[in-house]
Amino acid sequence: MVLAKSWTLKKHFEGFPTDSNFELKTTELPPLNNGEVLLEALFLSVDPYMRIASKRLKEGDKMMGEQVARVVESKNPAFPTGTVVLALSGWTSHSISDGNGLRKLPAEWLEKLPLSLALGAVGMPGLTAYFGLLDVCGVKGGETVMVNAAAGAVGSVVGQIAKLKGCKVVGAAGSDEKVNYLKKLGFDVAFNYKTVKSLEEALRTASPDGYDCYFDNVGGEFSNTVISQMKTFGRIAICGAISQYNLTGPRSQGPPPEAVIYQQLHMEGFLVTRWQGDVRQKALIDLMNWVSEGKIQYHEYIHEGFEKMPATFMGMLKGENLGKAIVKA
Repeated sequence: MVLAKSWTLKKHFEGFPTDSNFELKTTELPPLNNGEVLLEALFLSVDPYMRIASKRLKEGDKMMGEQVARVVESKNPAFPTGTVVLALSGWTSHSISDGNGLRKLPAEWLEKLPLSLALGAVGMPGLTAYFGLLDVCGVKGGETVMVNAAAGAVGSVVGQIAKLKGCKVVGAAGSDEKVNYLKKLGFDVAFNYKTVKSLEEALRTASPDGYDCYFDNVGGEFSNTVISQMKTFGRIAICGAISQYNLTGPRSQGPPPEAVIYQQLHMEGFLVTRWQGDVRQKALIDLMNWVSEGKIQYHEYIHEGFEKMPATFMGMLKGENLGKAIVKA
């Protein structure tokens, strides 16, 4: 008998999430059918998108999310016992899968990298940084890149890839500790947006002639200020808008139309699921090599214990994490 613990959405969020929004449930899983595997979670991800995606859930549904899991029982020859996989099983300790959607980690992974990185710099956040910067922004050497939430799972990789491509990189973060971290990563300029006297002045001082590429994780008034300082034909990759996710009142207005029109800017929202197949595999190999060679550094913000899922999620939304927020089951 296998008992699965799962965190469910007890009631939809209104404003910032609280403990009362979540409920821990335990269910007995049935025996495996032919073609199925039993998965045990090793590491679970919490990500900003979950705050928005939860609107599609019904109250009582399990919270969504990706995890690194191990096959502990198998009736599927493609996934023998002991296989380590990426699974979209949600906030659960154990789950049953028919194998569809499971991704095996490459054989060389276990020799090179911690398993948890499959949820971070060499996983969805790293891929988001990779494709948002290289495909959506189409960044080229010699350009100036601005990224906010720069010490987070995505932003920190954006800045480092931009440096690898020969760009000047400016990053904004929400604490002095995070600013120091960005400087260690090689950002040319990093500042604490919470303590500068004027965001407009801080951006102009960092790059007086403006910005070619803006990788936006935050949205709201921050983005309006950056967009006003874009160069002609600047590109904006809209990855997230975390400043807006927990608002209960009116949302910020959009960017100044005159800036978008007269600077002839290109703005594009994107989801990393757009890139699949060979291009995704090439990106993963690039990221794996850059990390293993020390060209991309990473920091993980790991909480131990499955019961910490809601607290880790809420802390991430408050910006408590440096790097990728993960729960070790």
